Amino acid sequence: MRREPAPNIVLGAIADDFTGATDLANNLVRSGMRTLQVIGVPSAALSLENVDAVVVALKSRSCPAADAIRDSLAALDWLQAQGARQVFFKYCSTFDSTDDGNIGPVADALLDQLGSKQTVMVPAFPINGRTVYQGHLFVGDRLLNDSGMQHHPLNPMRDADLVRVLAGQTSHQVGLLNRATLAKGAPAASAHLSDLQQAGGRHVICDTLDESDLEVIAAAVVEMPLVTGGSGLGQALPAEYRKKGWLSPVENAGRLAPASGAALVLSGSCSRATLGQVEHFLGRHEGLALDPLALAESDAPIEEALNFARARLSGAADGPVLIYASAAPQAVEAAQASLGAARAGELVERALATIAQTLVAEGVGRLLVAGGETSGAVVSALGVGELRIGEQIDPGVPWTQTQVAGREAPLSLALKSGNFGGVDFFIRAFEVLNEQSAAREEGA
Repeated sequence: MRREPAPNIVLGAIADDFTGATDLANNLVRSGMRTLQVIGVPSAALSLENVDAVVVALKSRSCPAADAIRDSLAALDWLQAQGARQVFFKYCSTFDSTDDGNIGPVADALLDQLGSKQTVMVPAFPINGRTVYQGHLFVGDRLLNDSGMQHHPLNPMRDADLVRVLAGQTSHQVGLLNRATLAKGAPAASAHLSDLQQAGGRHVICDTLDESDLEVIAAAVVEMPLVTGGSGLGQALPAEYRKKGWLSPVENAGRLAPASGAALVLSGSCSRATLGQVEHFLGRHEGLALDPLALAESDAPIEEALNFARARLSGAADGPVLIYASAAPQAVEAAQASLGAARAGELVERALATIAQTLVAEGVGRLLVAGGETSGAVVSALGVGELRIGEQIDPGVPWTQTQVAGREAPLSLALKSGNFGGVDFFIRAFEVLNEQSAAREEGA
């Protein structure tokens, strides 16, 4: 029996969390790639007509390394079956991981499966203040370990030296492509990568100070079977694909249908950026805090939150309303000391996922979720299988749309990494969505 040829997508990406997947998909769309994000490895056939890139969103950042490897290899198998020319392993721009992984173990497994000898590590996202110099990761003007990430509840980052961090996660040699070499251009960068490979360098941390560095790196690695990093590299690769003739120009790669329904914000992130966004929102709109200690006692706080939201989403304004478990480091540490870190996180995720599922069924059609783990829980609870990527709200965060059971119109959904977005993000996101919807209706 003749086997039909696989679809020929240009880029197949494997993201270690849901917000990171959306972050990468956003940059690909902005660079002219028609992009589909899928939640987990698809179990049914998908139509990939008019799709240039597929991003498989996993929840593999903080799970045991063996589970992350298994899920990532399953995603790789599926992407290879779709004919992906290049594979991109996407992780956070703050290199979220521990001594046990999962960045190093997953990258090694993907390289082995692809039969490739080398990959690059490019976490930098300069427009969002994530840069790398001499192998050290900065968030703004602070080293990673002094940026607030040292307090991350699941993956505290206490070392900014990425060569040293990654060396603790792999048995293979870790090298550095430094800024001085990048300044000489793509041929020099390619030659340095080749020299490192011949010397046994399997993983190469790449310095990156600005967008021009990303462009040099993209030109040097476009032929690599596997690249890894943050979404910054994703905005530079499409130009190289066009030079290769792999990608045609496309207009309106991020066009979505007009949005409808009430507006809700759910926040589980405890990052500095999100805490500032919560404070800014509460100065202008109403919100309700969830306490993990109270959630451990009963589900009464969930019902209280649902009633709080219902009362405020039933009027003409239709929100936005905020339900949040975001808290300062001291409060997080107290909850973790009492409940354990895993239990505290699970309680918050379950509560916010239940609230999302209930209120979307009751009419919420515009939903913003802050935090990677929270986004994963919410998307899973809603049964989301795929996301169409729309236009950007802030660097790294677009609006998306998906179909959910029981709702005729698409659900507009924004999944925000905890560290991303300006202080007014929770309010401005809906202003951007309303403007986009009005423009779509006028142009219909």
